[in-house]
Amino acid sequence: MKRKFIMLLIGLSVMLLLAACGTKSQEDVTKELTKKVETLKGYKAEAKMTLQMGTDPQTYDIEVWHKDPDFYRVALKNAQKDQSQMILRNKEGVYVLTPALNKSFRFQSDWPKNSSQAYLYESLIKDIANDKEAKFNATKDHYVYETKTRYQNNQMLPYQEITLNKSDLSPVSVKVMDSDKNTLVTVEFTKVKFDEEFDKKDFDMQKNMTGAQLEIPVMAEVDKEEGFSVMYPEAEIPGVSIESEKEVETEDGKRVILTYTGEKSFTLIQEKATAVQASAATSVNGDPVDLGFTIGAISHNMISWTHNGVDYMIASSELSEEEMITIAQSVQGDSIK
Repeated sequence: MKRKFIMLLIGLSVMLLLAACGTKSQEDVTKELTKKVETLKGYKAEAKMTLQMGTDPQTYDIEVWHKDPDFYRVALKNAQKDQSQMILRNKEGVYVLTPALNKSFRFQSDWPKNSSQAYLYESLIKDIANDKEAKFNATKDHYVYETKTRYQNNQMLPYQEITLNKSDLSPVSVKVMDSDKNTLVTVEFTKVKFDEEFDKKDFDMQKNMTGAQLEIPVMAEVDKEEGFSVMYPEAEIPGVSIESEKEVETEDGKRVILTYTGEKSFTLIQEKATAVQASAATSVNGDPVDLGFTIGAISHNMISWTHNGVDYMIASSELSEEEMITIAQSVQGDSIK
């Protein structure tokens, strides 16, 4: 009887040892992820991104193409509002396309290397590998990491939870969180195909502009009588308040100038967006900036973007880039103050 008991203990010990040998550590998984990215020739991914930063949640469809080493095509579309934008990177530079306005902007930028990108696989893996304090958990089907982000405004969005499939290390979801661990951005991947092959023309600016305009045509000439609702930032900068609101008549309708003063001052300008006749790219000094609901342009003392058919610009010599991004992301509510 005693001998049977000893044999049972030995058997259980062997089973536990085998089980332990089959469990991968955080270091093991991180090494596998890094190796996968290093050998990846390209991929296509589709995802849904939901933003909780405004009055109501906003959902966007995202399509990502990536060809190693640095060709990118990211299409962002809000089907309900017929909005679409695309960010391209090819050998000529980085482009931001707004097909409905026939506008394209060209940047000499390090995008997407200079910031976290919740919908780019290699960016997520870089965040995982760079964060030596990342938390790790393995479930039955998934690996889950909690890491710090590298956003330009990472005080607003400092953390993210990245979920990956165990089977092929593909992304499942990303939750980007504020300092209180409230989820403000969610990206849910619906399709990922690794080692896709591409043609160089797949990343051509003009080809992509034309293709996008087949889905969302260039908008008609602006109706000068049709106004727009003035939007106000929901984010607050301590010691700063609105001083004045001025409306100026232009050829295309009106321009609204909001002036904020106090410990730091800035100006927020908004006016109806207009389509251009020629689609030649306009060179921009600065970097593309992902505001979540749209892609804008940021430089040392200015940030500009287009949303819902309205052009916005924040100018300030006193705000940091992080503060300008925070204010811009909050100019999206439907209420008029």
